[in-house]
Amino acid sequence: MPIELEDRGQALENEYFRRQEQELIAKMKAKLEEEESKSLAIGCPKCDGTLVEADFEKIKIDVCDKCSGVWLDAGELAQVVDKEKGDDGGWFGKLFG
Repeated sequence: MPIELEDRGQALENEYFRRQEQELIAKMKAKLEEEESKSLAIGCPKCDGTLVEADFEKIKIDVCDKCSGVWLDAGELAQVVDKEKGDDGGWFGKLFG
């Protein structure tokens, strides 16, 4: 009889530590994902905001979440100009065309 109680105690102890380890692993994964998402975020060159990718007529542009500044990556300005040239020569296309 004492052996059964001892085995049960060890089983409960093992289960307790297994749950503790699972909770710790989950917390560590969440922290790593949060740090990874922060490291991928691009800061605004003008202020301390974060640039968020937005879609402007099927062209991906970056917009600051604080100052609402618009930032273009390489080639995006050319895409906007080309789109304007095709659309009845809009003002933007005339300016840079």
